[in-house]
Amino acid sequence: MSGALIVTAALGPEDFAWLDGQRRAYFPPERNQLAAHLTMFHALPPSAEAEAARLLAREAATPAPAAKVAGLMNLGRGVAYRIVSDDLESIRRSIAEHFHGFLTAQDSQGWRPHVTVMNKAEPSAAKAVLRELEASFFPRPLKIAGLELHRYLGGPWERLGRWSFRG
Repeated sequence: MSGALIVTAALGPEDFAWLDGQRRAYFPPERNQLAAHLTMFHALPPSAEAEAARLLAREAATPAPAAKVAGLMNLGRGVAYRIVSDDLESIRRSIAEHFHGFLTAQDSQGWRPHVTVMNKAEPSAAKAVLRELEASFFPRPLKIAGLELHRYLGGPWERLGRWSFRG
């Protein structure tokens, strides 16, 4: 839905560099229009921009949520790193409650936090990358630096704001 608002958790600089490097290495280049990201909501209504900005600023006025990269996910035609964070889940739940009735079916379902590093590939290629990444994977902490609001532009996104966590 062009113009829809997207909410992401902003990654810390080192973790962003690592995950974005993974995305550039494995995502089919002709389909990779975005940097690495951790989507919390896929499509809030465009009319909620000011309200979303106020809410994200309020949510970010707290200490950064603890998070970790806990494993890999097979997406069928892609691969993602599975993210675990009770703190981030709590923030997402608060935002979802605020926008109850305005969420799409996708955003109303259970949330499976992840950072996609390959998608829209042949399933055999995705399985090969999954095996490759699993061979050297170990759980690691993930820095969540803030919350971001974007506008979907039919492929690329326009960043509308970023709010850093305190502390």
